Amino acid sequence: MLHQQHPTLRLILGDQLNSQHSWYATADAQTLYVMMEMRQETDYVAHHVQKVVGFFLAMRQFAQQLQSAGHQVLYLQLDDPRNQQTLPDNLRWIIDQHQCKTFQYQLPDEYRLDVQLKQIGEELGIATEAFDTEHFLTTRDELATFFKGKKTYLMESFYRHMRRKHGIMMDGNEPLTGQWNYDADNRKSLPDQATVPPPLMWRHNATEVVQMIQAHGVETIGSIDAEAFMWPINRSESLELLAHFTTHCLPLFGTYEDAMHSKHWSVFHSRLSFSMNVKILSPREVVDAAIQAWQQRPDKITIAQIEGFVRQIIGWREYMRGIYWAQMPSFGQLNYFNHQRPLPQWYWTGETKMRCMQFALGQSLTKAYAHHIQRLMITGNFALLAGIHPDQIDEWYLGVYMDALEWVEITNTRGMSQFADGGIVGTKPYVSSANYINKMSNYCKGCHYDAKDKTGEKACPFNSLYWHFYHRHRALLGGNPRIGMVYPTWDRMKPADQQAILAKAELYLGNLDRL
Repeated sequence: MLHQQHPTLRLILGDQLNSQHSWYATADAQTLYVMMEMRQETDYVAHHVQKVVGFFLAMRQFAQQLQSAGHQVLYLQLDDPRNQQTLPDNLRWIIDQHQCKTFQYQLPDEYRLDVQLKQIGEELGIATEAFDTEHFLTTRDELATFFKGKKTYLMESFYRHMRRKHGIMMDGNEPLTGQWNYDADNRKSLPDQATVPPPLMWRHNATEVVQMIQAHGVETIGSIDAEAFMWPINRSESLELLAHFTTHCLPLFGTYEDAMHSKHWSVFHSRLSFSMNVKILSPREVVDAAIQAWQQRPDKITIAQIEGFVRQIIGWREYMRGIYWAQMPSFGQLNYFNHQRPLPQWYWTGETKMRCMQFALGQSLTKAYAHHIQRLMITGNFALLAGIHPDQIDEWYLGVYMDALEWVEITNTRGMSQFADGGIVGTKPYVSSANYINKMSNYCKGCHYDAKDKTGEKACPFNSLYWHFYHRHRALLGGNPRIGMVYPTWDRMKPADQQAILAKAELYLGNLDRL
C-alpha cells in the first residue's frame, strides 16, 4: 500500500494543544502532524479516569481543528491496531511509511519526555529539530539564571522580576499602587451564608472513550459520569470558562482563595489549570483577560483580587516550572525528612472518619480537582505530619488531578507541600494542627474527631501529629527562623502533657488505615 510522502514529521504531544503556535500559520501538504494516544502515557502512573478522558477528548478536538484548517494529521487512537503504544516504536514506522526526512517536535515540559525525545532524535537517523512551545512567559533556564549563585529561590523576587519584565500592572519600574503583594488581604474563611456562583460545567458524552479505556485494561482511579464529562476540551469552551471566571468569580477570588467549604467545591477559583497546562489557553491571555475585567469594573474587583490571581499565574506557575528545570532529575529523589510510611489506603477511596479528608479526597476522586489549599493544607498537610514517603504522595498527586503534569506537580508536592527538598521551594514546612483547618473551613463541624482535643479518645489526629512532627524533626527544624514560636510553646508544656501528645500520635501512626 502506497502512502503519501511527507518530508517533515511534526510531533504534537497531548499537552501541546496550542492553536496559536507559529507551526500552524500556514497549511503545508509536505508536513505531517502526528498525535498519539499511548499506553506509555496512560500507564507511567495510575491517572484519574477523568484526566485520561480529558486529554484524549481535547487531543481529538485539536486534531480535528488542524485538519479543518487544511493541515495533514495522523492521529493514532489508543485502539488503533497500528499503535505500538510508545513514542519511539510509533515514530519509526510512521517515518518509514511516509518517507519523512526531518523530525520536528516542541520542547516537552516533562523531564522524562525530554530525555526520551533527545534519544529518539539521536537514533532516528534523520534531521531532528526542537522548537519552543510558545506558551510560557519564561524560558526553561530563566529562573536558574535569575537566581544564579544563590542557595534559595525566593518566589517574591522572581514575581517582581516577572511583573517588571512583562510590564504587568506597573507604573514605570514600580507596581501601580506602590504595593507588590496583597496576600495578607486574601485569607478569609467563607461565611455559610455567602453566595457562590455555581461552577460552569459541560456535559460531554465520553462513553466511547471510557469504554475504550476500560476495554484495553488501562488502570485508572476515581470516577466519571461518562455521559456528562464536565471539563472544557477545546478553545471556545476554555475561553467561555475564562469569561465566567472574570465575570462571576474574580470579584471575590482573592478574598476567599484560601477558604474551604463543604457546600462549595470550587468556591471562586478559576479551574483554568487544565486548559492552561495542555496549552489551550496561554498564561498571558488569561492574565490580560483578568486585568481587563479589573480595569472595566474597579468598583467590583479590588486590587487584592486581581493581584492574587496574577501572582498565581505569572509568579507561582512560572516559578515552579523554573525550579523544575533547574533541579531535575535530582529533585525527584529528595526526601529531607527520610519519611518512609506508605500512603493510607483511604487516599484512594476517601473512606476515613476525618471529615476534612472526606471532603478533600472525595472531591479529588469524583471531580479530579481540589484547589490549592485543599491540596496543601488538607491532603498534603496530613501526609507530611504522618511521615508518608514523598514518592507515594507524588504518585497520588500526579495521578489524581486533571491539571497534574510532573513539571508543576512535583515542585508543588515534593517541594511546597512535603518540604522533601529541604527548603528549595518553601522556607518552612506547611503544616498545621486542626486549628487552621477549623478556621479556614466548615469541615470540622460534625466530624467524628474533636478539633480542639489533643489526647482524648476522639482527639483530631492533626493535633497530636502536628506536635509529633516537630518533636521528631527538631534537629532539622530547630534552627529555622520562619517556624516562630513552635518549639518555645512545646518546651513550655508539662512533660506529662508532652508524653500524652506523643503517645496519642504514635497510636494514630500505628493505625493510619483506620483513621
